[in-house]
Amino acid sequence: MANSYIEVKNINKKFGSFSAVNDVSFTIEKGKLIGLLGPSGGGKTTILRILAGLEYADSGDIYFDGQRVNEVLPQDRGIGFVFQNYALFRHMTVFQNIAFGLEVKKWPKQKVKDRVFELIELTGLSGLENRLPHQLSGGQRQRVAFARALAPQPSLLLLDEPFAAIDAKVRKELRSWLAETIAKIGITSIFVTHDQDEAVEVANEILIINQGKLEQMGSPIEIYKNPHTPFVASFIGQSTIIENFHELKGFDHEIGSTRAVVRPEFMDLGKPGEINFASAAQKAVVKNVFFRGSNWEIEVQVGNHIFYAFRSLEKEQLRVGDEVLLLIHRMYAFNDNQTVIIENRLKEDPMPVII
Repeated sequence: MANSYIEVKNINKKFGSFSAVNDVSFTIEKGKLIGLLGPSGGGKTTILRILAGLEYADSGDIYFDGQRVNEVLPQDRGIGFVFQNYALFRHMTVFQNIAFGLEVKKWPKQKVKDRVFELIELTGLSGLENRLPHQLSGGQRQRVAFARALAPQPSLLLLDEPFAAIDAKVRKELRSWLAETIAKIGITSIFVTHDQDEAVEVANEILIINQGKLEQMGSPIEIYKNPHTPFVASFIGQSTIIENFHELKGFDHEIGSTRAVVRPEFMDLGKPGEINFASAAQKAVVKNVFFRGSNWEIEVQVGNHIFYAFRSLEKEQLRVGDEVLLLIHRMYAFNDNQTVIIENRLKEDPMPVII
C-alpha cells in the first residue's frame, strides 16, 4: 500500500504450545490512530510488544516506512511506549520524568528544557512541573507518561491499555483529550484496549483480535454495521446470541444456519398500540427491568428465547410480568464461515445480504 507506514506480514508467535499470534497481517497509514480491540488473552498486547521490539515474532515481517525492522533493537525503532501503570520514576519530578529519555540521549540542556516545556503545555500540565508522581491524579500521571513517550519525537506511539488504571469519569475525559492531541501532532499511534466504547470513541480504525487472529479491520462504524465474522457480530455492541431463530416471526429464511445475533437497537418493544407493524411482532413477557441512566433495559421472554431491548424513559414504565410486543427488525445470522444480515420479511421481505 503506497501510503502505508506500518506493514505487518504474516507474523506468528508461540509461547510453548500456546499460539499467541496466528498469521496476522495488516497495514496502517501514516498519522492514523488505531485501536487493537479484543477480549483479554486474545493476542493484542503481544502484537504491540512485537511492534515495539520487546518480543520477537517466530516468523513473518514488520516494516516501518518501508524498512524491515525485525532485527532492529527497540531503542532504534523510533517508538514511544505508554504503559498502563504509568511506569513513572517515583522520586523524579514531572519535568525530570519527561526529560529523562532526552538526557539519556545526551540532548543539549537548553534543547531538553525547551522540549519538556513544550510537552508540558501540550499535555495540560503547566504549573505541575515540580511535582512528584504521588502528588498527581491518575489522569495527570498518565499525561506525564504520554509526554515522556513523545519527548524524543518518535515516529510511532504505542499505548498498552493506557486508561486501565484510571477511574471511569477521568477515563472518558482522557479519551477525548488523547484523540484530539494525537490528531494535532499527527503521530501514527496504536493503542490496546478491551473496552469497545474506548475503541469506538478514540480510534480512526479498529483491528479486532481474537485467539491470536485478526478477525476484521475497519472504521468503527464499518465494523459495527458490517461484521464479517460470527465473532465480530457477537463481540461488538450489546449482543444476544439466539438459537433456532427461524422460530421467530418473519425469519424463516433458508441460509444454512440456525444461530443469530440480535442487538437492542434492532428491536422495538412496547405495549399494544405502541408498535408499528404489530403483525410482525412477537408476544413477549417482561422478565426484568434495569435502569441504565438514559433509558430502561428490558429483559423479555419469547417462547424459549430471551432478549434485551431498550425503552425510553419518556414512555410508561414496564413492570415484571407485563405482556408486551417485541418487533425484531433484523438480525445477524451466522455459521462457522459467514455472517448474514436478514431483515424481518413480514415488514419488507428483502433478500439476505452476505457480508
